[in-house]
Amino acid sequence: PRIAVTVDMIATGTDIKPLECVFFMRMIRSRSFFEQMKGRGVRVINDTDLQSVTPDAIAKTHFVVVDVVGVCELDKTDSRPLEKKPTVSLEKLLQAVALGNTESEVISSIAGRFARLEKKLDQAGKAEIEKLTDGKGLKELTSDLIASIDPERQIEQARADFCVSDPTVEQIKQAGIKLIQQAVKPLCEPRLREKILDLHRKADQIIDTVSADEVIEAGFDAEALEKARGLVQSFEQFITDNKDEITAIQILYSRPYRQRLKYDEIKSLAEMIEKPPYLWRIDRLWDAYAALETSKVKGVGSRRLWTDIVSLVRFALHQEPVLEPFEEHVHERFAVWIAKQEASGKGFSDEQRWWLERIRDHVIASLEIGRDDFEFTPFKENGGIGKVYQLFGEELWGMLEELNEVLAA
Repeated sequence: PRIAVTVDMIATGTDIKPLECVFFMRMIRSRSFFEQMKGRGVRVINDTDLQSVTPDAIAKTHFVVVDVVGVCELDKTDSRPLEKKPTVSLEKLLQAVALGNTESEVISSIAGRFARLEKKLDQAGKAEIEKLTDGKGLKELTSDLIASIDPERQIEQARADFCVSDPTVEQIKQAGIKLIQQAVKPLCEPRLREKILDLHRKADQIIDTVSADEVIEAGFDAEALEKARGLVQSFEQFITDNKDEITAIQILYSRPYRQRLKYDEIKSLAEMIEKPPYLWRIDRLWDAYAALETSKVKGVGSRRLWTDIVSLVRFALHQEPVLEPFEEHVHERFAVWIAKQEASGKGFSDEQRWWLERIRDHVIASLEIGRDDFEFTPFKENGGIGKVYQLFGEELWGMLEELNEVLAA
């Protein structure tokens, strides 16, 4: 037989599929912990794999639990976090206890804070506490607090205090208060509370949200600059090498453009450079240019769109003096177009302007807009092609063609 013996290990993260027998040899009071340990036996395995380790087995149809200590019959509790009052300071919690507060949530929260503090203290800090408690350390104080709110301990105390085997709810409550009062008795000493708070303040990380740091100098180190330079050079060489091979680069390379750039073409280019052997993301290329030519790059850290590859290629080809998000480029050209329309005496109503701005936004994301696009969000919900035609009439088609040329140019 193959036997694995562990202590506090086979609970979670263990996957032994051929396991057919689980032994419990100690008591488990946590319901979730018990279920996790029992769950090690439910792993599924196909017949072939099972027979490779257990030749005389046919199939795993069930598993057996052997309960040596009676854990299956034991009443279990759900594990809960100690911290019940995370927004209340330790100072106020200790003050509440000193004033006679015996609420279990207060005691539990203090125990949780003490447990964390105990792990941060050095030997000198622990010794200072023991000096004020006749040798009892913070760890022991924590254990006493936790034990005082343990329902089973309270029942045992009630049985002893009232000499009964089945204490009433009121008797258990009185016993619980007694246990809590005993556990918090050391905390009624002001010097101990002050010492604990002093150690807590020293151990806690202080985050200064008042004093503002002043940036003296900002920039990239030499290694980062060298990596950025290599990335930019590789990208620009890629453009040169593929100016006759990749449609999007062909179109962007020729100015004036021989044909209009399509969304599928720039998306294909963006996806191509993200794959091996290049592994270039648009945002990384953007950051690389920003590292080398900070004053000429806008929109660092902002969300990148597929259409931003257009701005990258144009800047790499020195067609544009500034690398700016395609969105900003379109916004600027749209503002110029609107100004020209108004200068020529053609005004737009608020409703017409709303549609024009939505057309602009669609071009930002998709490079162009066509008749079919009005059947999608946000146009469809506002009347679609019928509504926009009602507002602009036959001028709509020529206007769309003009906007496609002007905005993405």
